[in-house]
Amino acid sequence: MQRHAAVAGQFYPGTREQLQTILAELVPHVSKKRRALGIVAPHAGYIYSGAIAGKVYGRIAIPSTIVIIGPNHHGAGAAAALYPEGEWLTPLGSIAINPRLNALLQHHVPFVETDSSAHRFEHSLEVQVPFIQHARSDATMAALCLGHGDFPAVQAIGKGIAAAVREYGGDVLIVASSDMTHYESADSARRKDELALARVLAFDPEGLLKICHSEHITMCGVVPAAVMLVASRELGATQAELAAYGNSGDITGDNNQVVGYAAVSVW
Repeated sequence: MQRHAAVAGQFYPGTREQLQTILAELVPHVSKKRRALGIVAPHAGYIYSGAIAGKVYGRIAIPSTIVIIGPNHHGAGAAAALYPEGEWLTPLGSIAINPRLNALLQHHVPFVETDSSAHRFEHSLEVQVPFIQHARSDATMAALCLGHGDFPAVQAIGKGIAAAVREYGGDVLIVASSDMTHYESADSARRKDELALARVLAFDPEGLLKICHSEHITMCGVVPAAVMLVASRELGATQAELAAYGNSGDITGDNNQVVGYAAVSVW
């Protein structure tokens, strides 16, 4: 099965040459890269959040196997939708779904169902793929699209992902795709996002869910981020770093209604 790009030419350039050029600009050259177990990266159009995503992708050593976890913006398909075997296409070419990792995720992760319909129009996972292809042309991946979930479900999914990664063996990077606060003033967004990011940096996935609920923080990928934290902690991660933070007002000049963006790595 092939998944054709849904947002090429919209969220990022639609031709190979243009995409290669912008990725070379967005991803800094860092000579000494850190091995990470997981990251949070934003998923807006590259003009808005690409430089922030690029900073975390540029700082880490990208392994050949990736699990991308994104939120389901459209509500289509299964609540925990794993893309079936096949490949995803972008202007940079194809990236294969890793069949062995997919099978292990189906075995270990509760609630997961193979389902392509949740992924058909979802941009949150797709915008991460060119960054991965830019770093590793030989990369393979698993793609998991998640709806809303409480902490017991988040914990079960995260522990299941960790079990699958352990059995798979070798380095696997877990990418949680998320933007931060939506459509508030820059000052309000920063205040709220600092509360959420404090929980991320403290490896507190349950606290992250709670603070986003109690403070009405519209972090669209809070569930993927919390799942990534659970899985990374299970795999031995103990440290986290904020690579970059900003908002759409930095680009548009309008600080009255912004979307916040953050990039975090954990190891």
